[in-house]
Amino acid sequence: MDSILVTGNGPVNGEIPITGAKNACLTLMPATLLSDEPLTLTNAPRLSDIKTMTALLGSLGAEVQPLQGGKVLAMSSHNVESQRAEYDIVRKMRASILVLGPLLARFGYAEVSLPGGCAIGARPVDLHLKAFEAMGAELELKDGYVFARAPKGLRGGRVEFPFVSVGATENALMAATLAKGTTQLINAAREPEIVDLAQALRKMGAQIDGEGTDTITIQGVDRLGGATHQVVADRIEMGTYMLAPAIAGGSVELTNCSVDLIGAFIDKLAAAGVEVTPTENGVRVTRTADRVRAVDVITEPYPGFPTDLQAQFMAMMCTADGTSVLEEKIFENRFMHAPELLRMGAQIEVHGGTARVTGVPQLKGAPVMATDLRASVSLILAGLAAKGETLVNRVYHLDRGYEHVEEKLGAIGAKIERVTGS
Repeated sequence: MDSILVTGNGPVNGEIPITGAKNACLTLMPATLLSDEPLTLTNAPRLSDIKTMTALLGSLGAEVQPLQGGKVLAMSSHNVESQRAEYDIVRKMRASILVLGPLLARFGYAEVSLPGGCAIGARPVDLHLKAFEAMGAELELKDGYVFARAPKGLRGGRVEFPFVSVGATENALMAATLAKGTTQLINAAREPEIVDLAQALRKMGAQIDGEGTDTITIQGVDRLGGATHQVVADRIEMGTYMLAPAIAGGSVELTNCSVDLIGAFIDKLAAAGVEVTPTENGVRVTRTADRVRAVDVITEPYPGFPTDLQAQFMAMMCTADGTSVLEEKIFENRFMHAPELLRMGAQIEVHGGTARVTGVPQLKGAPVMATDLRASVSLILAGLAAKGETLVNRVYHLDRGYEHVEEKLGAIGAKIERVTGS
């Protein structure tokens, strides 16, 4: 099993290109099931999760052909042979549930395994199912599978989410494009990935209004066509690498991205004393002081502070001047990186969904264990600011969401290498 070895060696400087968003691409790929015409995605990230979704779509009879080294995905669902998503694939990735809406909408029937557990919380799929019921679907849970039926097709309906759910919004949005009549999604998620999906679906012929707000209106159409769509930049990768100079010192430009994607995160960086400057093709981040200032954070649905950047921000707060309080409002069990940061000399007290972090002048390298995707990269970032070597184990989590992290950090002067296990 591979590990990442990081040796703290001072400031980082240079440029990092940002890839297409993992979470956007994983949503856009199932959209191919809505049409028998080709859907091509450009700016696709090359990640293990993308390979998993490729395998899932292939198991249904869809064709996914990676081009240009995987940066382009040419897809076609003209010959879908199965509406059953098997457990052996679905268990590997929760985003697999996103094939349910497209299959149900286009074919009137779907069997999809319930996703397995998740290290950062239960994340149930009940909101997805309630949305489909509001559109007239008949649902049955049996033997670990969702059996969904709409023999006469889905019909428009009012779907009011009791709380914001990105996945449920995406699934319902895709299903509603082929429903008869008008569907309203109330208290819908507002993330850039939702906007990106709506834009792609509109290119395919869908009639959608209101994406980016809390109410999305979809007028169902009889069929959708093909399209070519560029995947939006990955705001979480962007925020992660913005923290590299903030933690280690130096100045780094992130390209192929926009500051508009993570305004709340940038506000917190600025409050910590980090200089953030928009550039022609992205953003430049510079740490001018010896230490950043402690800043309190509460994770919230978009446009609030992203839960997917909480672990990385905590790594920065571990060396901040003062004490910060980080409150996790989205997922339970999302402070599992804290004990590993303690091994590096951090001072952190966790009480339920709140972590109190008192900054220390410098962390020290140590062997640590990655517990989930964002925790793994937070430990790598902490290693940039630590004295000595930090060995991050179980980095298969990392490969799910970060493309060539060693190359990107190495290009800005970080001393980092992958250690291949037996």
